[in-house]
Amino acid sequence: MTQTLGSLEVITGPMFCGKTEELIRRLRRATIAKQKVQVFKPVIDDRYAYSKVMSHSGADYQAFPLSTSQEIIDNLESDVTVVGIDEAQFFDDDIVNVANQLADRGLRVIVTGLDTDFRGEPFGCMPVMIAKADKVDKLSAICMVCGEAATRTQRLVNGKPAHYNNPVVIVGASEMYEARCRHHHEVPRD
Repeated sequence: MTQTLGSLEVITGPMFCGKTEELIRRLRRATIAKQKVQVFKPVIDDRYAYSKVMSHSGADYQAFPLSTSQEIIDNLESDVTVVGIDEAQFFDDDIVNVANQLADRGLRVIVTGLDTDFRGEPFGCMPVMIAKADKVDKLSAICMVCGEAATRTQRLVNGKPAHYNNPVVIVGASEMYEARCRHHHEVPRD
């Protein structure tokens, strides 16, 4: 029997850059290659569909919504070879250990997550996940102000940039977030 080498792939960047779309593309390719795929997402992410990961453009893939990262291990089917984890920044910090444990067991683990929050600060587990990954793809979006490459997520409250002290985690989509370049990303502090 051939030993399968596990790996940890991370797809990151701001909102609207295509992280989930890229995850779904990789999962579909694995399915075409007759690999057994299982996908997990945080239960907090209920923007589009409860039991699917779904891109802003409408692409989707069946997924298990979970409350904790340990539930990934508990719900993993024995014949799975590819594991997708969407929106990792919303899981508890143990998600990094879970992803690495699965990769060490020979599984291909593909993780998506925002690298920074709306303030432009490293987001949750993602800096450590990126550091431990075998492969990292950092995507960019299009700035909604100038049309240049966007690497930041701008949160809007009543059409204005959110204050730095606002809560970090508020799940939403285009009704409250925009992609912005460094120059047009605003986070008032006073």
